[in-house]
Order: sequence, then structure tokens, then C-alpha cells
Amino acid sequence: MSKVLVVANRTAGCEELQQALTERAEKGDDVKFTLVVPSAHGFAKAANPDVGIEDAEKHVHDALEQLRGAGLDVEGRLGDPDPVAAVQDAANADSYDELIVSTLPTHVSKWLHLDLPRKAAHATGLPVTHVVGSEVK
Repeated sequence: MSKVLVVANRTAGCEELQQALTERAEKGDDVKFTLVVPSAHGFAKAANPDVGIEDAEKHVHDALEQLRGAGLDVEGRLGDPDPVAAVQDAANADSYDELIVSTLPTHVSKWLHLDLPRKAAHATGLPVTHVVGSEVK
């Protein structure tokens, strides 16, 4: 069985990510996905520490419902507010074969400005697939 770590936030339940996970699952081997959604960060967290956690929990819940409804074997959890730390924490807690990073498009993605796909690959040593998705509201 292959284990795939997935990190997403505002794209956690988007069609593009679901399609990428479905395509990965159809490669022939059994695959289990673990979705990690970093919790609040930046101004939103400073203004109201609970708001970001509630938003992240909603992203996890909604994404799990959609992805499981598509027949995918996926579990989910909240991660560190820093997406690189969230990936490292998950990779340290369990063993994964690969990593999928889902971001918004370049012109609006904070994670791409941080170079998350490259940093996550470096931090974990895992092969990374980058999925550009649309924001789920």
C-alpha cells in the first residue's frame, strides 16, 4: 500500500485536487491519502485566534466528505500554521511515499510565494506533485 501525504488549505475540496487524487489512486496499487490542512496564520490568527482553526476544521471536514464520496481512502487533520512545518510534522509522525501540494494559482498563492513545493520536497525527501486548484468557498 502506498501512503500519500496531501497538504492543502483553501483548495482542499477543489475539483482539481480530487481529480489528481483519483488519478493517483487509479495507478493500480492501493493508496491511502492523509490530508493535512494548516491552521490559521497571519493577520487572521492575530485578530481572532479561534477563527483560523474553525476555518481549517471546516476545510478538513468538507474536503473529507467530498473526497470520500469520490471513493478515495483519505483521513484528515489540522497541521501547524506554517505549511512547511505542517508537512514536516506529518512526515515525522508517519512514513509516506510521496507528497501532493495543492495551491491556489500563482498570482494569488501565498504558498507559491514561499516556494512550498520545493521546500516541502527538501524537508521530507519525498517526491512532490504540485496541483494548482481553485478556492473552495
